[in-house]
Amino acid sequence: MNKTKTVALLGNPNSGKSSLFNFLTGLHQDVSNFPGVTVDKKSAIIHLAETTLIRLIDFPGTYSFFPNSVEEKIVVDSLLQQNGPFRPDLVVYVVDVTQLERHLLLATQIRDLGIPMIFVLNMIDVAQNHDQKIDTGPLESYLKLPIVQTSVRQGVGLDTLRLAMFGALFNDQYFETPLYQLNELETKVASEVQEIFPESTKYQAKLIAHHHQWLPHLSEPERLAIKKIVEHNGFQDLRLQVQETMSRFESIVPVSKKVLTSRSPEMRSWTDRIDDVITHRFFGPMIFFGLMMIVFQAIYSLAAVPMDLIEAGFASTGQWMSSHLPTHWISSLLVNGLWAGLGGVLVFVPQIAILFLMISFLEESGYMSRAVFMFDNIMRRFGMNGRSMVSLISSAACAIPAIMATRTISNQRERLITIMVSPLISCSARLPVYAILIGFVVPDIKVWGIFNSQGLAFMGLYLLGIVGALVSALVLKPFIKETQGSFLMMELPNYKSPMWTNVLLTVKMKVMSFVIGAGKIILLISIVLWFMASYGPTKAMQNAEIKTSDYMSTHPQENQDAVEGGYKLEASYIGHVGRFIEPAIKPLGFDWKIGIALITSFAAREVFVGTMATIYSVGDINDDSTLRQKMASAVKPDTGEKVYTPATALSLLVFYVFAMQCMSTLAVTKRETNSWRWPIIQFVFMSLMAYVGSFIVYQSFA
Repeated sequence: MNKTKTVALLGNPNSGKSSLFNFLTGLHQDVSNFPGVTVDKKSAIIHLAETTLIRLIDFPGTYSFFPNSVEEKIVVDSLLQQNGPFRPDLVVYVVDVTQLERHLLLATQIRDLGIPMIFVLNMIDVAQNHDQKIDTGPLESYLKLPIVQTSVRQGVGLDTLRLAMFGALFNDQYFETPLYQLNELETKVASEVQEIFPESTKYQAKLIAHHHQWLPHLSEPERLAIKKIVEHNGFQDLRLQVQETMSRFESIVPVSKKVLTSRSPEMRSWTDRIDDVITHRFFGPMIFFGLMMIVFQAIYSLAAVPMDLIEAGFASTGQWMSSHLPTHWISSLLVNGLWAGLGGVLVFVPQIAILFLMISFLEESGYMSRAVFMFDNIMRRFGMNGRSMVSLISSAACAIPAIMATRTISNQRERLITIMVSPLISCSARLPVYAILIGFVVPDIKVWGIFNSQGLAFMGLYLLGIVGALVSALVLKPFIKETQGSFLMMELPNYKSPMWTNVLLTVKMKVMSFVIGAGKIILLISIVLWFMASYGPTKAMQNAEIKTSDYMSTHPQENQDAVEGGYKLEASYIGHVGRFIEPAIKPLGFDWKIGIALITSFAAREVFVGTMATIYSVGDINDDSTLRQKMASAVKPDTGEKVYTPATALSLLVFYVFAMQCMSTLAVTKRETNSWRWPIIQFVFMSLMAYVGSFIVYQSFA
């Protein structure tokens, strides 16, 4: 049986490359990461003919072989490895025919590598709608490649493309002359590099000379040898890159003008007219925030029902398992550890799905590129870029999908800063905490006869989180090393109706990435938390049972399980940790019970309320008082003072605005940075912010 051939889909961003991949592969996709980085690698094994299997790889969108992002470097490194795992047998190069001039740069570079290639003119329907005529003759004469016209959206030309792929894989494609002629210096350097890599072409050797400092597949001796060649010959990297680019465009521009011509007098396109409003200096940001409010509201309103159903489903199923499984530590681990942990993973799926559904819709339509463009200059002042804006706003629903959305940020420093500060934006999980504590600080009255004072307090907490995120970004900016130049290079695509197949596949991949990737870590931490909350020193747990028995003898009407649960929680390892940290949190106005809630709510911020409900469960079984009323009546046993004074409640609110009280977010940060270093730093600096902020507030108002 013949070896499975590798076919690479390559092209500029917004060329329709991924849409073609989705059409050819359907749901049979494998999404993983390139080795050593968190950049997605989409691939699939498909039948090209009855007896021919190919591995189709959708590479990240790339502008040229002189890369400016991690994604582009991956493409360059993969193609420069003569026998590398991702070196393709065939390149299917996809271009947006309406943007042909820009897309030809990378195409000519790939051709000069000597890799067999098919040139796909995509979006011919868009050109026809703009009354433009396509003549492939000049392009065929220039590239000397098979050219296929397609419209993935309408399913045009795809059978022709399959036949062309089959023919190109089994017919040797030979390029007599390269499109770019190396000058004397480039030829000399390339020849010397070829002595190290005999199988490489002249142009491939030249690119290795350009990029030897960062190419991952080079060994250190090879890197040093090439460095010596470059320095000895005075190979000026940047100047020669510019020279090659300008030389290629000198031949590209005349050809592209012959390929695509207008049949009618030039008129401003609908895209240009819409952009006059969408990217307007004043109206543009207003429209953006209006759309983001719709997205934000949709995440709250549409996700509420499925999230409640998931939580209710896991709760009722967990209760059923508790009542039917034998009393054993394995049952407890299954119900309170694994099952509860799985619920903690899946409960976020509706928010993630809705967020990426709406963002994918905006991206497919061409709008998100405009938003990135509008806010780029502002966000750069804080060490981020325009793409960071989407993640920060998404964090108001949940930091988990927001951090996942930073994959669109190519600059490593800007992406890291965005990941680090996104959790400071108040998310929906903080709402139960805010709701139960604001009443201790702000009375429920009307302001100016219109606004609810507690509603304004909610807004104030959100604004505090935003300010904290921006200030943190400024502080982090000097400490995160800049490894590459920072500038925004992107194409503003034509507005078009979204392809729902692409949108739904994107949602599916993002959801599965979270469930499988972050879920493993979350389940592990859930088991650890279960163990710490379920067990404690033997003597302490025995004393908890004695205390329960003594209490029940004088309060027989009480719920024994609730009473015993409260005592055992205090006696557990988590309870001991709460007592241990009490001296540290006492200056913030917190007691050991709040300390336990701080620890348990690390599983998820909203667990704070559930922990408080357990701790304050001791009371009259016929008492209809709410948890807030029970907390309001709680007093310190040594002084008789109220536990939840306005100062304590305000201190606790500030703590939850800044603190990293979410293991799911840390798990996703670890996955997206591929290191424990950044989630640890994130946890430490946010905890310090929370502690210092709470300390200042409590000491000022106590």
